[in-house]
Amino acid sequence: MSDDADEPGGPRDDSPEADERAVLRRTVTDAESRQASRSWWDTDADDYQAEHGAFLGDLDFVWCPEGLREADARLLGKLAGRRILEVGCGAAAAARWLATQGAQVAAVDLSAGMLRHAAQAADRTGVRVPLVQADALALPFADGAFDTACTAFGAIPFVSDSAAVMREVHRVLRPGGRWVFSVTHPMRWIFLDDPGEGGLRAVHSYFDRDPYVEQDATGLPTYVEQHRTLGDRIRELVGAGFRLVDLVEPEWPAGHEGIWGQWSPLRGRLFPGTAVFVAERPEE
Repeated sequence: MSDDADEPGGPRDDSPEADERAVLRRTVTDAESRQASRSWWDTDADDYQAEHGAFLGDLDFVWCPEGLREADARLLGKLAGRRILEVGCGAAAAARWLATQGAQVAAVDLSAGMLRHAAQAADRTGVRVPLVQADALALPFADGAFDTACTAFGAIPFVSDSAAVMREVHRVLRPGGRWVFSVTHPMRWIFLDDPGEGGLRAVHSYFDRDPYVEQDATGLPTYVEQHRTLGDRIRELVGAGFRLVDLVEPEWPAGHEGIWGQWSPLRGRLFPGTAVFVAERPEE
């Protein structure tokens, strides 16, 4: 999940008042997107963990700010003995939790800053999984190396060619393998990134795929987040060779009064904030 300065997915406040912060929608190259993500997460890792580490835990698998946990949802299916890859793992709390369930886990992230927090959490908990610094567009694993792959708000919103990520995950999964990922619900792109009443007013086109970009005074992107529609995501999966099994839209749970950036009880009771895609590579 992304930092609360931008929140996990969805555009930040790009109202006219934000112009002075060099916030805009524009196309970026794959190289610009990769460099922005690596630099942003390396720089923001400490603040992100300070803000959200308690919610995410050191040994837990939380799919989204709504608080949906894999222990309850069981979207990944059988865990014990399965070879599982967490893509865009951040501090790798999910990977460590999976290891406690008997899975053989590897965790990948682009950011050395986030992997540093993953190593520190391994020291605190005594639960260790292999940590690999790598790009989701070029996973350093053999074909069919894993039974399952997953990510909670990792990698997918931050790459220019997310369809290529789907193909790469398909490659490293065995036939019959499962791929589950959560992202900001695409309809959130319509609204400003505001947990209050200002975030209930539609101001953007759902069909505008131009990424949200923050850039420095020289025009260099420092943060990039991509938008795709629900249909886009399904076509990416099908185009990569997956079969869509389920699309989960977690409801805001009663009694959950926490706010995570643009996620709030007010908005959560009215429309979804997260989409969880469950797909499988068909048996050959």
